[in-house]
Amino acid sequence: MLDINKKAPAFTLKDKDGVSHSLRSIETAYVVLFFYPKDNTPGCTIEAKGFSDAIAKFKRQDTTLVGISGGDEKTKTKFCNKHDLGVLLLSDTDFAVSKKYGVYGPKQFMGKKYEGITRASFVL
Repeated sequence: MLDINKKAPAFTLKDKDGVSHSLRSIETAYVVLFFYPKDNTPGCTIEAKGFSDAIAKFKRQDTTLVGISGGDEKTKTKFCNKHDLGVLLLSDTDFAVSKKYGVYGPKQFMGKKYEGITRASFVL
């Protein structure tokens, strides 16, 4: 995880349309950066829909919402279209950004061990 009052790691990732976004390119005073395990899974869908539903409230607070997970442009497009998501979702296909933020690592589900993203949010 990140240390409080330390500069957040920079990144450039693509959205569902192949457009690159960087932390520097965001022009609002605040950013809520949320990492989620996988597109189109139940918990991640609830989270992304919740953020999408609250987008206007965050904009009034000069805050941009950005979701990051693995997957590619195709999975992001399907996820956004299927659930009418308005939040910006970015593809961390090699998990490099997730690793920089300390949210990628060992996980366990039903006794099976694997590597993946742990759900986490950061206010920057």
